Amino acid sequence: MRIYNHKSKEMFSESIKKSGSIEVICGSMFSGKTEELIRRLKRAQFANQKIEIFKPVTDNRYSDVDVVSHDLHSIKSKPISSPSEMLGIAPDVRVVGIDEAQFFDASLVDVCQQLANRGVRVIAAGLDTDYLGKPFGPIPSLLAVAEDVQKVHAICVKCGGLANHSHRLSKSRELVVLGEKDIYEPLCRQCYNEAVASE
Repeated sequence: MRIYNHKSKEMFSESIKKSGSIEVICGSMFSGKTEELIRRLKRAQFANQKIEIFKPVTDNRYSDVDVVSHDLHSIKSKPISSPSEMLGIAPDVRVVGIDEAQFFDASLVDVCQQLANRGVRVIAAGLDTDYLGKPFGPIPSLLAVAEDVQKVHAICVKCGGLANHSHRLSKSRELVVLGEKDIYEPLCRQCYNEAVASE
């Protein structure tokens, strides 16, 4: 009986250890997505779990290498051009963080699924809508397959309500325009609609 219990505990521990998952942190710009991503990754580090962090090579606003939040918290990352590069992580990596996930192509969803199926905890942060208020890149599909989704909000700079829109202040119509408060402002639904109507 003791042997059986001992083995069953080992099997139970092994099943927990190998249980992967996908978590998505989404919202508008200035809502604290990257800050929450960094918080979760640092907690994993504190628990002695090996982590790996990725971001698009195109995102060099604050740093070419680090993932940096708007309030300047940072963590080392690996800039990559394609989600498939994440599949080369070391076998002992337990947690993978992905910042600015909306800038990757649709293959990100399959890569995240593969990693989770390997037993990796995948945490992705990104904009769920673009400056036009439309679903952004692979995020909607990633939300559909995630075990956990957290939508965070900024504060509307017009009325002080909860903001879920990233309103672009520049006249550019390119889908991807990197910028900060000089180019974008967080707005609630009503203030966003009013701003778009007046343009």
